[in-house]
Amino acid sequence: MSISNLRSEYGRADLSEQSAAHDAIEQFSRWFDEARAAAVREVNAMSLATASPDGRPSTRIVLLKHFDASGFVFYSNYNSRKGRELQANPLASALFFWVELERQVRIEGTVSRIPAEESDRYFAQRPLEARLGALASPQSEVIASRDELEHRMNELRARFVPPADPPRPAHWGGYRIEPDRIEFWQGRPSRLHDRLLYVREAGGWRRTRLAP
Repeated sequence: MSISNLRSEYGRADLSEQSAAHDAIEQFSRWFDEARAAAVREVNAMSLATASPDGRPSTRIVLLKHFDASGFVFYSNYNSRKGRELQANPLASALFFWVELERQVRIEGTVSRIPAEESDRYFAQRPLEARLGALASPQSEVIASRDELEHRMNELRARFVPPADPPRPAHWGGYRIEPDRIEFWQGRPSRLHDRLLYVREAGGWRRTRLAP
């Protein structure tokens, strides 16, 4: 079956310099709130791209857990593929695609680990099964079978029966993307999409329009 003619026409909204915020984080906050109000599924899901020292890229979906003027925070296993790549090459790109609103947000910047106490606080509020999963899974490593993973999980369930509290493993915690470029993309008719690019400069953000 041919897929060459699969396409959608966009025309839900526009993105003008008059309506957009001058600050990129404020603009992201506006769009994020609108996506939540529109009941976008997994509104905080973002595609995260990292690269190895020799330039091989890899991409996966992670969940945004906090954002403010200092950046965008997500959590992961430090020993995972993304963690190893960020250790060697602390640059990343993130993409939100809110198809219901015909919008994308592209974020680029430098990545660093957040303070341990912040990771501790977040880990403590996660559901118990999610905390046990972080302890059970040697993320991105080869394992023999699903049964091996389930066995590890069952051992942890037996060990940490409430009110026993599993500690945050040292290899798991948060990362912050400190953005230097954020692009807002709004789908428009005839593929003449609106694209506003914010580039961080001393004292604020410089905003320009890009051709679609």
